[in-house]
Amino acid sequence: MLVHEAAQAPRVSRPGWWRRPDLRLGAMGRRRASIPTARPDRIVVSHTVRTSMAEYTLVLNGSMEIGRRVLGDALRDAVAELRAVDLTFSPARPGSLVSRLRRDEIAVDSYPPLADLVDRCAGMRAATDGWFDAWAVPGGFDPAGLLGGWAVERAAARLRAAGVSDYAVVKGADLTVRGNAPHGGPWRVAVHHPTDGRQAPLVLEMTAGALGTSGVAGRRGHVVDPHTGQPADQLVAATVVGPDLAAADAYATALFAAGPTGLDWFPTADGCRALLAARR
Repeated sequence: MLVHEAAQAPRVSRPGWWRRPDLRLGAMGRRRASIPTARPDRIVVSHTVRTSMAEYTLVLNGSMEIGRRVLGDALRDAVAELRAVDLTFSPARPGSLVSRLRRDEIAVDSYPPLADLVDRCAGMRAATDGWFDAWAVPGGFDPAGLLGGWAVERAAARLRAAGVSDYAVVKGADLTVRGNAPHGGPWRVAVHHPTDGRQAPLVLEMTAGALGTSGVAGRRGHVVDPHTGQPADQLVAATVVGPDLAAADAYATALFAAGPTGLDWFPTADGCRALLAARR
């Protein structure tokens, strides 16, 4: 395993009984850890929702002054955003804007959020020297390597707009967090090795930021080298941390496609860092 760490990265430690993780990511930790008992002055609400793109788990905690009703309303608003992104943009839905764009039925600028999604994909293609390329797939434009993280960030923005400052939104082996966990300290995130359950996980302590992983789905060939069209096979997983999950997801996909040479990109100008790149 190759591990890159640098200044300003989340604090990394090895787990112990005094550092029980709040959330677990990776092949050995697909089920998230039980949310710790909240402090007496905190309220916790959580919910898991599945769309055609992914399964998402949202965990919110707030003060008694905020109240359970406000947290519940914010949770419903964020879930509605995730469902709306799925209905509007999922490539798996024939009537989505992405599917219609692939069929040349609409223009990119016909809907501002679609233009934003396309711009994000174009920006990541440039930032990764073409290793993330939403256009280098059969059938045309497919933003799947970035879309799930983009959806999470949109849902997180709805939470912040509702006044929620302490939350985690988890998508598979990806997440974004803000503020503190229910116990009052930073969110403790265990990142498990994708194939070797004997290795102790890395534990990150995070109060803001995102973590994106590519390769833990267990399907060989699901990421291709956009330059050759052949399946990427140098790594079993790549994990990137940064301030934004859409970018972290895209960088992780690009790193997985490029292999160890992709580590030369990090740290990036937009604050992303390679946490690990596990070789086959």
